[in-house]
Amino acid sequence: MNTISTSSVEFKRPVWQNVVILTLGFWLSASVILDWVIMPSLYVSGMMTQSSFASAGYTIFWNFNRVELLCAGLVLTGVLASSQVNLNWQKKIIFGANLLFAIALVDTYLLTPQMSAIGLQLNWLEAITQTPAHMNLLHGGYWVLEVSKLVIGGTLFAWCWKQLTVNSEQ
Repeated sequence: MNTISTSSVEFKRPVWQNVVILTLGFWLSASVILDWVIMPSLYVSGMMTQSSFASAGYTIFWNFNRVELLCAGLVLTGVLASSQVNLNWQKKIIFGANLLFAIALVDTYLLTPQMSAIGLQLNWLEAITQTPAHMNLLHGGYWVLEVSKLVIGGTLFAWCWKQLTVNSEQ
């Protein structure tokens, strides 16, 4: 009789590095789609002049910010777990993961509620003529954080990918 032998396939890739790479890939691509596709489309279509824009924007960003917090937590956990297994992880990678988590916290609990509160129109009879000056300042802060998130996240992604390929070659 023929026997079927099972071979054991051993993965040399650390699981937490895969988690970090997949999470960063999802998170950064979702951020790019939201910031560079969805929001500009809403702006160009004139939605910012609608009275319901603040509540719609808050709903979109409330949901997205919670996903961002989950992703930031997974990235930070993955980096910390990988740093315990692989001792050649640099401290700046752990610092970068902490910065990404801090950016997600600032977006979720500071910027989004403030921008929604400023954009909320309490007088329905008055038409919106211009964006409040303080809103432009908050948007500027938001974009600085988004660019920082993309740079830090991209750097962390590239470093983890490099570590993954180095580990798989050994």
